[in-house]
Amino acid sequence: MRIRPYEPKDADAVRFICLNSEGPCDLNEAEQHYILTTYCDYYIETEPQNCFVAADEDDRAVGYVICAEDFDAYRPVFLREYLPRIPAERLSFRFGARGSTVMQNQYKAAYPAHLHIDVLPEYQRHGLGRRMVDALLAHLRAKGIPGVMLTVGTGNRVGRSFYEKYGFTFLETRGGDTAYGLRTDRNRNDVR
Repeated sequence: MRIRPYEPKDADAVRFICLNSEGPCDLNEAEQHYILTTYCDYYIETEPQNCFVAADEDDRAVGYVICAEDFDAYRPVFLREYLPRIPAERLSFRFGARGSTVMQNQYKAAYPAHLHIDVLPEYQRHGLGRRMVDALLAHLRAKGIPGVMLTVGTGNRVGRSFYEKYGFTFLETRGGDTAYGLRTDRNRNDVR
């Protein structure tokens, strides 16, 4: 497995991973559209330079880390161009998509970037997540971006454990989400 920058040819694989990282997708079409619009499409369409994939021996993406490097640049584009992709009659989905930006907005001064990471189930627990985050952090450091954050479902113990072991700092739990942040301008051992 190798970690490499995202390429346009990876779009379908990344979208598939987004929907199937917890097992075969059993969401209806509207739910899939919401997930992809909220947690995937902006990043690969608008900031592909901040995305990395884990590629198998056939160079097929089996995992990804996708990132918006500056929340203040991300939010207006997301609200103007991506939120309207969710049909107006799907009010709860629109509310959820808008709400997905609340904690990032709160912590943007210390952690202007935010990320999403997923790996197909059969490739999980092989160190790919760590390697992809390493690649993203090196990329953000090179660009002078001082911090990155993420949110994870509070009930996702495996995900929370990964971030804590990696060195992300717990920020808060609100509703069903827990926020973590990591300063990229410090060594990983110095972040706690």
